[in-house]
Amino acid sequence: MSELVTGEAVALELRPARLPSRALAVLLDLAVAVAVYVAVTIGLVASTSSLDEAAQTALSIAAFVLLLVGLPIAVETLSHGRSLGKMACGLRVVRDDGGPIRFRHALVRGLIGVIEILMTFGVVACVASLVSARGRRLGDVFAGTLVVRERVPVAPAGFLPPPPPWLAGRFSGVDLSAVPDDLWLAVRQYLTRMGQLDPQVGWAMAERLAGDVAARTGAPAPQGVPPAAYLAAVLQERQAREARRAFGGGAVPGASAPAPSSTPSAAHPAAPAVAPRQGGGPGPNAPAVPQDVPSSGGSSTGFAPPA
Repeated sequence: MSELVTGEAVALELRPARLPSRALAVLLDLAVAVAVYVAVTIGLVASTSSLDEAAQTALSIAAFVLLLVGLPIAVETLSHGRSLGKMACGLRVVRDDGGPIRFRHALVRGLIGVIEILMTFGVVACVASLVSARGRRLGDVFAGTLVVRERVPVAPAGFLPPPPPWLAGRFSGVDLSAVPDDLWLAVRQYLTRMGQLDPQVGWAMAERLAGDVAARTGAPAPQGVPPAAYLAAVLQERQAREARRAFGGGAVPGASAPAPSSTPSAAHPAAPAVAPRQGGGPGPNAPAVPQDVPSSGGSSTGFAPPA
């Protein structure tokens, strides 16, 4: 099982395709391409019999390039990585981050495929796939792609705990562009599975991941905040930014927003003392107690508030 991550830090549990299934898909694609090439060649020979030998040779070479090289590139581009052979075998070509491929990915795979598949009868592609840990041939390595299986059992997604309310909007001004995708994936995997880990092991993993994130963002966890809560808050801030970018920068339901401050300054001054009434209750001008302050027993998010 290989877990990929998208730009929205969503883990995709996809299995890299094995060599037999990939070879079968390539053979099916080649059989279709050769059949089309033979039919087109017969039509060209019949329709260009009046031309000289040089023109016929040029048309034959053009037909070969267009049908055996250009056609697979066009099919993979338009179908987002699913050729006829891959559809039959339940495979798809995706980027390294799990997203759909584009023309440049299909172009690189197709051009290198001429050398490692057509010119060497697939020997180079087979050797490269056997050596690669994820079964990638040279075209996949240079294009930054991966062939994965689509027909796999769907596993239930792990629960991603939300950050504590007392950390909402705390990292809204932090630059998250320096954090790589594999680190986001590691953070998400830890948060979805931290309830299954030994407490000491889970705490050590959270501290290590929080240190890596803080080193790349320059925003360490606040004093007294557990590393798991810090990771959840930073991850939600990243997902909120991706959602705002996808939906045009407007307000996004569920996105974190900066917590309102009761005073203009960063430090909150001490509240003025209010004389209690004779009945023992607070005076009529006593400040209201915020309702979102977590109690000492923790909150529904599963994270304990700082001491």
